[in-house]
Amino acid sequence: MRQNARMNATSPDFSKGAAWQRGEYVPIAQASVTMTDWGFLRSDATYDVVTVWDGAFFRLDAHLERFLRSCARFRLDPGKSPREIIDILTHCVRLAGLRQSYVEMICTRGQPPWGSRDPRQAANQFFAFAVPYVWIADEEQRRRGLHVAVSDVQRIPAASVDPTAKNYHWNDLTMGLLGALDAGADTVLLTDAGGNVVEGPGFNVFALCGGTLVTPKDGVLEGITRRTVLELARVRGIVVAERTLSAAELRGASEAFLSSSGGGVLPVTRVDGQPVGSGVVGPVTTTLLQAYWDAHRDPRYSTPVEG
Repeated sequence: MRQNARMNATSPDFSKGAAWQRGEYVPIAQASVTMTDWGFLRSDATYDVVTVWDGAFFRLDAHLERFLRSCARFRLDPGKSPREIIDILTHCVRLAGLRQSYVEMICTRGQPPWGSRDPRQAANQFFAFAVPYVWIADEEQRRRGLHVAVSDVQRIPAASVDPTAKNYHWNDLTMGLLGALDAGADTVLLTDAGGNVVEGPGFNVFALCGGTLVTPKDGVLEGITRRTVLELARVRGIVVAERTLSAAELRGASEAFLSSSGGGVLPVTRVDGQPVGSGVVGPVTTTLLQAYWDAHRDPRYSTPVEG
C-alpha cells in the first residue's frame, strides 16, 4: 500500500488536460513548443480542433481530413498516419478523463539547420492536446445573443494566406477583436476589400435575409460546424445560399448567428449596437441550435472515445 501511495504521489496529474509532444504524454501545463520552432517564431503551422461531447468525438473524420489537407496545402508533414493521429487524440482524452473536451492537433514547421532559411530543410513536428471543452461565448451571451461589431480591419486576402487551410495568422482577427471589445461588443466580424463580411476569430457567420439563410462563400475557413449547419438546414427545407454577405445586409437581417466548434450555433441579436430583427433569438436560429446538439447523438457523426 505504501508503494502504491508513493506511485500515486509521483504520477502525472492530467486532470486539467493532457498533451502529446516529442513522443510522450505530459500534463497540459508541461506542454511546450521549442522556442526556435518556426511554428512559434513565424506562425508557420497548421492545426485543427475536434470536440468530444458525452464521451464521443463529433465529426472526427471531417476534422482529420481537413487537418491533413491543410498540412498538404502548407507543405507540412505530421509524420503520422491517420490511425496514429486518432490514437494519440484518443489517449489524450482518456488520460484527462474528459467527457466534454476540446482536442487540438497541430503540425509546425520545426527548425531548419542554423543559418538556413530553407523551410524544406526543417523537421516538421506534430503535437496534440485535450483540455476541457471550450465555449467561445458564456452562458449569458448564449441566452441573450451576442453583440457583434463589424470591423474596418480587413481579413488577410485569400491570395496571401489560404483561409481554407487552418492557420495561426490571426493578427488581423486579434486587432479587430480588441477594437470590438473596447467598443463594448462581445466579438467581431472582419470584412474583405469589397466591404463584405467574411469571418471572425474562430467562427463563421450566417444571416437570414429575406427567407434565405446566407453564409459567406469566399475568404473564409470552411468550418466543420458551418458544414453541419448547412446540412441540417437543407434537410429541414431551409433555403441556403453560400455567397457574398455585405455588412449592410447583415445589419438588415431578420436573424443571425455564428457557427464554431466552440459552442455550435451561437445566436447574434445585435450588430454594431443595433438589434438584429426583433432583437431576440429567432426561430430559425433556435431550430438549428437544437438540431446541432441533437446531431451529436447521431452515430453517423459520433466516434466514441475507446477505452
